[in-house]
Amino acid sequence: MAKRFTEKHEIPYYECDVTGRLTLPMVLNVLLKTSEAQSDSLNRGVDYLSEMGLGWVITQHELEIKALPRVGEVVNVSTQAATYNKYFCYRDFWIHSESGEEYLHLQTTFIMMNLESRKLTAVPDEVITPFECEKSLKIKRAEKIEFPEFNESREYSVRYTDIDSNQHVNNTKYLEWMIDGLDYDFLTQHQAKQVTMNFDKEIYYGDKALAQTALVQADDVVSYHKIFRGEDQSSTAKIVWG
Repeated sequence: MAKRFTEKHEIPYYECDVTGRLTLPMVLNVLLKTSEAQSDSLNRGVDYLSEMGLGWVITQHELEIKALPRVGEVVNVSTQAATYNKYFCYRDFWIHSESGEEYLHLQTTFIMMNLESRKLTAVPDEVITPFECEKSLKIKRAEKIEFPEFNESREYSVRYTDIDSNQHVNNTKYLEWMIDGLDYDFLTQHQAKQVTMNFDKEIYYGDKALAQTALVQADDVVSYHKIFRGEDQSSTAKIVWG
């Protein structure tokens, strides 16, 4: 059985939006920080991987939200390495209230990248073994999203602060750009319930990124998002709102 790792976290004001709720990009930051803490506790953190010339890269997020914690609230943030195979590692994350109520659950797919060649590489046994997760031949397939016609687009210049230690745009920055395509009134009156997000191509410092948005209001209110670097599709997302 894989080890579950839990940390307490108090939600500060700078992680929240104008409604006092934790923002979606900060949800990812808080969760991923906990997986980094677990890796460090097992001596398999960023420094260990850097010495091997390797780094973790996220290819998919699937987030289910029941509620978002509010400013000043103390929550329990948990993570557990689920399964892995030669190239893909699957990890679960949760945020619970202090009383045990589940606020949200995230499933994330990671791959291992060679930092010099920027190519996918097999996950070394010595990296994954301390997490005690199950090896499985099953490969999780990303949800196929049917996209509508896009009616909103914005261009962004990639800044130094958009780049992480893997020398590319951090995954939470893509989500910021996507949400930026929705207006103030919509965001203050709706809360995300489900987020499906895929990452295809890297974006680097100095690049131009084009973010496209479409909002469809039918049985569910759904926003669709694509981000491009030139002709290359870098990321896509579907967000269901309540």
